[in-house]
Parts: sequence; structure tokens; C-alpha cells
Amino acid sequence: MHDLRSIRENPVAFDAALAKRGLEPQSATLLVLDEDRRSLTTRLQEMQSRRNEASKAIGQAMGQGDKDKAEALKAEVAELKQSMPALEEEERAKAKALNDALAAIPNLPADGVPEGADEDDNKEVSRWTVPRAFHFKPAEHADMGPALGMDFETGASMSGARFTFLRGQMARLNRALGQFMLDRQTGENGYTECAPPLLVRDEALFGTGQLPKFAEDLFRTTDDRWLIPTAEVSLTNSVREQIIDDLSAPIRLTALTPCFRSEAGAAGKDTRGFIRQHQFDKVELVSICRPEDAHTEHEHMLESAESILKALELPYRVVMLCTGDMGFGARKTFDIEVWLPGQDAYREISSVSWCGDFQARRMNARYRPEDGAKKTEFVHTLNGSGLAVGRTLVAVLENYQNEDGSVSVPEALAPYMGGLQKLEPMG
Repeated sequence: MHDLRSIRENPVAFDAALAKRGLEPQSATLLVLDEDRRSLTTRLQEMQSRRNEASKAIGQAMGQGDKDKAEALKAEVAELKQSMPALEEEERAKAKALNDALAAIPNLPADGVPEGADEDDNKEVSRWTVPRAFHFKPAEHADMGPALGMDFETGASMSGARFTFLRGQMARLNRALGQFMLDRQTGENGYTECAPPLLVRDEALFGTGQLPKFAEDLFRTTDDRWLIPTAEVSLTNSVREQIIDDLSAPIRLTALTPCFRSEAGAAGKDTRGFIRQHQFDKVELVSICRPEDAHTEHEHMLESAESILKALELPYRVVMLCTGDMGFGARKTFDIEVWLPGQDAYREISSVSWCGDFQARRMNARYRPEDGAKKTEFVHTLNGSGLAVGRTLVAVLENYQNEDGSVSVPEALAPYMGGLQKLEPMG
């Protein structure tokens, strides 16, 4: 959500920032709605004040024996009472229209974010290690996975497209990756492990920006709850409607959860394999911090995500997303893309985003800048994948594959695999 005061004070800058995202100017429409709402509020306050004055004056007039004046005042009070509900309803309608308009506008890009229309305009920041040179043609995971326990047919038969049934050693590797990531983020990178709800209400998804704009990408239950598309929703909303007294150190939270996405906006993309599923596991990272700590915290979160790929010795690159490719709630985003030799391409495995106070305003999450201070400010929120388990599984399969169809287990995962050093075709 955007700060109306800031828009009033500098509408030109607001529209210029939206233009970087390829959007038309919005300030004029917002300010008209705002002025109408404020005018109605002022009128209602004046009517309320006059009603109170007239009501008090009725008793005085009666005490002075001035019945005519008392009756006139009673008539005025009755008229005010009759006309106010319509104005109150109009004010509510104007306020809703203003809030709805604000809620549909994405966050403003931070300084230094490259301008562009789509992923072709993203800026590569760095690369880590050189991809392995194969002496045979590496296979895609969708082709080699079934022999190792990645059962696409059974998943699809019971649940439809974009569901997969993992068996035996493949299920063990998937579990090992999630546990390894969680242990690394909690043990070395300073995040607190959480076990949050997987079902949330409308206001939680509104707080993190998925609602109302992206409802079609979500799964809704029959009792009007939603399955989380990412643990970002649950973790970030843990400070909803709160005032944090001490935020001298960032609050760092992590969780390994199933995530659920309808992928309505990805029709036709990645229909083969395990890359884009309706249900998948992910280790999510969330930070709540002061504005002055946000830059450092963004870098820390990026390094925390990268540390998983480094430990698994998986080649990757980091790109800064351009204004046209950033998510709705982000001010600045780094994507980590892992190398997939079977596809001969880098593919996204994590997005690490700084949201500024955009989500905090929607959640009303604040902190006290100093101990005991009366004035509060909105927190800054950050989120990222640390990592997407399914996509990391794909990266391990493709990068550690052998010519005989087996897959070597990365050394970092050995403690989690019960002595299993290779995934072997099951025949």
C-alpha cells in the first residue's frame, strides 16, 4: 500500500516511478478520490459538532422557557440525524474506492533498479563456479527422473497435471534437501525456524499483496480460507497489527512448508517435469527490520540463499530484476538462477526481494524507533526462497547425473541420506 501523504506532496515523482514499471499516471485519480473522501469527512465532522451543540442548546432553551427555540433546535437535530447516514455511507464508498485503487497499484522500484519491460532487460550481477563439462550428453530430469522414482504418471492420475508422486530414494532426496536447507538457515544464517499455518484468511494474503490482484493464482477452500502459495504469507503476517518495541536487530524467520499455486498465469510453461508444480516444498526466508537496516538485510538474505547452492556445489548466477519483471510487492529483487545442464540454461531457483514498507502498510505492522517513543513507524519487510526444494532437486539430478543413469549424492547431503551415495535406476 502506498503513503497518501507522499502522493499528495509529490504526485509527479509518484507517477514517474510508476512509469518505470510501464504504468500510466495514477496520482490525479487518487487525489480526486482522496479530496472527495476528505471533504465528506469534514462535512460529517461539522454536522456531528453542530448536532452536539444543538442538542445541548435544547436543554438550555427549555430551562429558559423558550419553547419555540427548543422546538426549532429539535427539528434541526432531527434533520441532521436523518441526513447523516447517507453521507456516512457515501464517505465509506469513497474510502473503499480509494483503498481499492491504492491496493491495485504495485510497489515503486528503488533507485538503481534497471528499467525494462521483461526478463530480457534483467541485469546479471554475478556468477558462481563453472558448469561441469560432461563427456556424454546430459539428460533432462523429466527424462531420467522416472527411472529413479519421480513418478509423473501416478501423480497426474490421482490429481491431474502438475502433480508428481515421489517414491523411495527420490522422496528421501527431496526430504534431505529440505532438512539440509532448514538446518543451514537456522544454524548458520540466523533465522528462527517456524511451523506456520498452511491455511490463511483473506487479510493475510492482502497483507503480503497476493489479494485482491492475484486471486486466480491461488487455491481457495470451501470455508473461504486459502492455501498458502508461499510461507512468506504466514511468516510476514506474524507481525500483522503489531507494534514492535525493540527492532534493533532484524527479526529473521524461516519455514519449510508445502506451497500451493494454481499457476493460472503460467499456462503452457514448463508442462514437462518437476519445475512448475501445483504443490511443492520450499524453505522460505522472511526478515522484518528497520528502514536503515534494509539494504544490509537484503544482502544477507541473498547470501543466505546462495550459501545453499555453494554447499551443494551447484553453478548459478545472480540477476537483478528490471522494473518490468519485478513482483507486485517488491522494490528491488535479486533472482538466483541455477544451471541445468539438461536444459543447457540457467533457471530461477530463488527470488530475494526487499518490499520497503509496502506490505507493512497493508498489515499495519509498526515499530518504535526508540525505547518508549510514542511515535511509531512502519517496518520494512523482505522475503526470499532459501531454496525452492523441488527446483533444487531438479538441479541435483541434472548436475550430478552419471552416464549409466544414476545420480551421485552431493557430499553436503550425506548426513541426511542414511549412507546412500547414489540414486540408482530402479529397473
